[in-house]
Amino acid sequence: MTVPYRIAVVGAASLSGKEVNEELAESSFAASDFVLLDDEEALGQLETVGDEVTIVQRIEPDSFEQVDFTFFCGSRELTRKHWKAAQRAGSSIIDMTRALEKERGVLVRAPWVRDEMNGAASKESPDLHTPAVIPAHPAAVALALLMLRLKNLGAVHSAAVTMLEPASEYGRAAMDELHQQTVSLLSFQSLPREFYDTQVAFNLAPVLGEGAKLNLSETEATVRRHYAHLSGGKLPPLALQVIHAPVFHGHAFSIAIEMEQPVLLEDVETALSGDHVDVVLGDADAPSNLTTAGQEEVMVRLRGEDGPRSQRFWMWAAMDNLKFAAANAVACALELRRLRPQGQVQ
Repeated sequence: MTVPYRIAVVGAASLSGKEVNEELAESSFAASDFVLLDDEEALGQLETVGDEVTIVQRIEPDSFEQVDFTFFCGSRELTRKHWKAAQRAGSSIIDMTRALEKERGVLVRAPWVRDEMNGAASKESPDLHTPAVIPAHPAAVALALLMLRLKNLGAVHSAAVTMLEPASEYGRAAMDELHQQTVSLLSFQSLPREFYDTQVAFNLAPVLGEGAKLNLSETEATVRRHYAHLSGGKLPPLALQVIHAPVFHGHAFSIAIEMEQPVLLEDVETALSGDHVDVVLGDADAPSNLTTAGQEEVMVRLRGEDGPRSQRFWMWAAMDNLKFAAANAVACALELRRLRPQGQVQ
């Protein structure tokens, strides 16, 4: 019998919040009582969780009473403002904004990677004293899964990743400005630059303007840090560069792999296939931000540099960044839920 829970989603009207709502409705939490919370601008909006339509409510001092799980999905400022109230109420906190990463005792988690490694890289696990868990950056989770499965096939000499990041990774404001820049360019008007402080429409950018409200080097550092945390020194090191792509949605990765010994491409495809990874074969459509929309899997296509048996090969991968992140966040909540009967989590 499924135990009903009370679940709060803070920042429910954000892109991340909407995706978490959908993921929760498709999970074993579907029978729970959901409370959707956000700041003043989103009050009164109607959001759907499964078959239920719920009104986004104002965050009040007692909003977290009797709440078992709280997902923070909005801005980092919103998380910092309200997480202590959720903690005092005894709620298990899943921070998707990564605002609490430097708080003492907060853990970065990716249950799928932990399960495949049989907990080998996990130095710490959530318990009664864990103030919050942060779902690892979706790119770090995807790369960790791919590198783990390659390592199981044979020693990896080197791995170099170019990561193409979409506007949706930074929320609605980033998407709006990309859209406005696109329209402005096509109509020969001046470009809005409030968010990016540079042209991102029809452009690939490794660095944004000095006045930009995001920093690609910080994103790169986050992916590196989370990958290293998930690896625990047991996965191949990565050379990584993050590029902002002029797309609204979906991560893509160009990955150059060199193995210590030549391998059959067919064996690599078999090694990579499994939960959360879908290897595209033959004449099927190549992975892209379009083909992965709404999918929970990382889609991968391989090409050997020297034919079917090669020491070096290319991997092209893509995934729905919001869907993948939401699925990992719900997996983190399920990890916490499993601890409850043991009395480890309030």
